[in-house]
Amino acid sequence: MIIASNVSKKFGKLKVLDNVSAACNKSQCIALIGPNGSGKTTFIKCLLGMVVPDSGFITFNDKNIIHDWQYRSNIGYMPQIGRYPDNMTIAQVLDMLKDIRKSKGTQTDEDLINEFNLPALMNKRMSTLSGGTRQKVSASLAFLFNPDVLILDEPTAGLDPLSAEILKEKIIAEKKKGKLVLITSHVLSDLDDMITEVMYMQDGSLRFHKSFEDLRSDTGEQKLSKAIARVMKNN
Repeated sequence: MIIASNVSKKFGKLKVLDNVSAACNKSQCIALIGPNGSGKTTFIKCLLGMVVPDSGFITFNDKNIIHDWQYRSNIGYMPQIGRYPDNMTIAQVLDMLKDIRKSKGTQTDEDLINEFNLPALMNKRMSTLSGGTRQKVSASLAFLFNPDVLILDEPTAGLDPLSAEILKEKIIAEKKKGKLVLITSHVLSDLDDMITEVMYMQDGSLRFHKSFEDLRSDTGEQKLSKAIARVMKNN
């Protein structure tokens, strides 16, 4: 579905991505993890077309994304920090995005909107929302248009335990429908029940990309946090 081939990127003299190659397929839930400054965010921005690689290329369903910008309509993106017009209400933000995506009157996925009880808050302005409620809006928008691919950056950050579980159950359900889910998180314990594969980045390089089961077998650890800690210790 998404294939990155020898992707490299520099900002000035700093090499942020160093010859990264990876294949991400449907029905997978992939954890993209690594220390701060490892290149995760830049890699995600390359997948979204927000950053253009200096070399290498990325394909979406066998088409080079440089020549096919419309592929983005198949991706739902949840940023780590959602930024929205402060003077708009939740309802206005939802309507604006539906208008931009030309989806008024079409089938949308409003499961999270309802499960997060956002209908009761629709007239609240974005400037008045708590960080957790803004996260709920961001998550709801990522899933709203039934995308084939979900890219979620620290999705449970700021959410209360119940809301985090609601979101995790939704992610598992969408993966079972055949969707590709790519998640970055520093809270590795949140990922144990969701992921099928692990991509580990460090210093701009993709150090490994393997199934979670293979990582467990290689390290002798069942939990992702302990498995990654063992990998980092061995390195």
